[in-house]
Amino acid sequence: MAPYDDWNQVDEEEEEELQDASMYETKRDVILFCIDASESMMQLYEDPTYEGVQTSHLLTALSAAVDIQKKKILTGPNDSVGILLFNTTRKSTTDGTQGSELKNSTFLYQPIAPLSAPKVQEVMQLLEAAREDPEELSRTFPPLRGKNVPMGDVFTSCNWVLRDGAPKTASKRVFLITDNDNPHPSYGSQQLTISARTTLIDLVQVGVTIEPFFIETDDKKFDSKKFYADVLLPSNTVDEDELQEDTSVLPESISISRIEDLLAQMRFREVPKRAIYSIPFHLANGFTIGVKGYGLVTEQKKGAYRYFADLGDRMEVVETRTKYVDEGTECEVDKAKILYGGDMGAGAGAAADDDESDDAQGGFGTRVVKKGQRPFFTAEEIRKFRTLGLEPGIKLLGFKDKGELAFEDNVKHSQFIYPDEMSYSGSKRTFSALLKSMIKKDKIGIALCLTRRNASSAFCALVPQAENTEKSGWRDPAGFHLIQFPFADDMRTAPIEEGFKASEELTKLALAWIEKLKVRQGGYDYDAFPNPALAYHNEQLQASAFREEYDPESFEDLTQPKVGPMHKRAGQYMKAWKDALENDPTSTYVVPATTGSKRKAEDTTFDISEIKSMYDSGSLAKLRVDQLKEFLKAKGLGVSGKKADLIERVSQWFDAH
Repeated sequence: MAPYDDWNQVDEEEEEELQDASMYETKRDVILFCIDASESMMQLYEDPTYEGVQTSHLLTALSAAVDIQKKKILTGPNDSVGILLFNTTRKSTTDGTQGSELKNSTFLYQPIAPLSAPKVQEVMQLLEAAREDPEELSRTFPPLRGKNVPMGDVFTSCNWVLRDGAPKTASKRVFLITDNDNPHPSYGSQQLTISARTTLIDLVQVGVTIEPFFIETDDKKFDSKKFYADVLLPSNTVDEDELQEDTSVLPESISISRIEDLLAQMRFREVPKRAIYSIPFHLANGFTIGVKGYGLVTEQKKGAYRYFADLGDRMEVVETRTKYVDEGTECEVDKAKILYGGDMGAGAGAAADDDESDDAQGGFGTRVVKKGQRPFFTAEEIRKFRTLGLEPGIKLLGFKDKGELAFEDNVKHSQFIYPDEMSYSGSKRTFSALLKSMIKKDKIGIALCLTRRNASSAFCALVPQAENTEKSGWRDPAGFHLIQFPFADDMRTAPIEEGFKASEELTKLALAWIEKLKVRQGGYDYDAFPNPALAYHNEQLQASAFREEYDPESFEDLTQPKVGPMHKRAGQYMKAWKDALENDPTSTYVVPATTGSKRKAEDTTFDISEIKSMYDSGSLAKLRVDQLKEFLKAKGLGVSGKKADLIERVSQWFDAH
């Protein structure tokens, strides 16, 4: 029988069906740039990139916002972005549109709206004017002098903007950008700190994440302990009891950044964390919590092609739909009535007929198939084959020592699960207790997992991971890695073949140039080497969207090796190794090439009644040439000539018989 995956593709064109609608909670991403427009943010200094040009922190922050929007137009065209400025005296509109309900000294420059090229170009024009005239930003957004707006009011304005403009099922984030480490230095600052923390908790409880980007310079350091360490939360999911226990909850890895690193950090955090499923986690009978699953490794691809209809004054996206048409009647078929079956190969019908008596006597759930026919199944039956009748979820079966998890057990990309408090109340506490206990006892969990309705069930290992912050700033979250165990037929024994082993002299010469070409400075940075084909495609799309001229010669492929520096550093060592390799007697040995034997094609069977029905309806032309030749060969007729000749011979045979 054909491999299971060859015909078991019922839901290829369907959207992944999950247990509930929570999958759509993070389908779209909303980013609100909350930028400080105070006097210090507008203070001019020499641009380190362009000679003779003055810039400011506000100009850099707006440039970063534009860069993120230009990138997201390609990677997330359905996402939304807005820009809110605070510590400015410019008044918001009061015409009843979005932004009418804002606190004093806050201004909504760009309301929350889907990404579009004209809105981004509007900000780009403002930035161009600011580069020509450094005072342009201070005139456009007059700074608030002598005082600062309370941060509680800033968070409240963010809440109102997101409430009025962001879709309810989107992931919402606020990028807070400021250079002021103590916005409330005067009397009553403690009350203002409590107010800011309270309003921030309100934001978190409605699903909003705060991503801070604090700016410091060599002359002015940023001390997060003065104010923000007592206000900002470590994550979206923080219990009130935990907040009361720990007051210094601001992770140091995001508390301070230099102005030249602002854009790099934004690029790192602009990608939303989209959950690929939300399912229950059954710890015992009647004891269930909720978890969300995240993919750790995802291939970045080009966007899907779209068709557009030219309506004269505008271009509209064409909506595409898939229809199934019966080949014989040429009528549309309801997808629910389509049956699925596997290619049984030659002799399958006879085998099924031989087993008919056994099936009739109460075989194991098999259906009787007549000779020459194939078994067919409905879409619902095939789903049951995949899921074994299980509902989506993770069922904890037991625990094992961590040392029993072998390296070869990891045959697929692992997933990462995190508690989902929205599905089951108390999930975070229970999840955290289980995680801490397993880390303490150095255990892993064994679970039966079905992540989606149209997926296959599998046994998985739950590997706990403690929260960790390294010196480089990378922060590992606390949670479980879900590692799928292989089935028995997934493990193959590799053939053991012995070859020539390099001599000790060759090994030393090779290590000499390898040591010179090692990646230094903290290891390989994958963000610094984008896919050249994808980057070239995106740059062309971006230029087309913003009506800019694109010079293909300006594209730089960062994956190309720097041959000159490499030879300068290790050229002499590579030459010495190559000379020694050519003089080595084993290097001239040629391994004989092995070719696989071609498998003989299996004889295929066909139903004469089907061809007879097409002959009667006059639709023999719908048959393929190979099908016509197969029929003629079986009848001892010639198979030469064009398709029309073959059809004529088939018709003559049916006329005679």
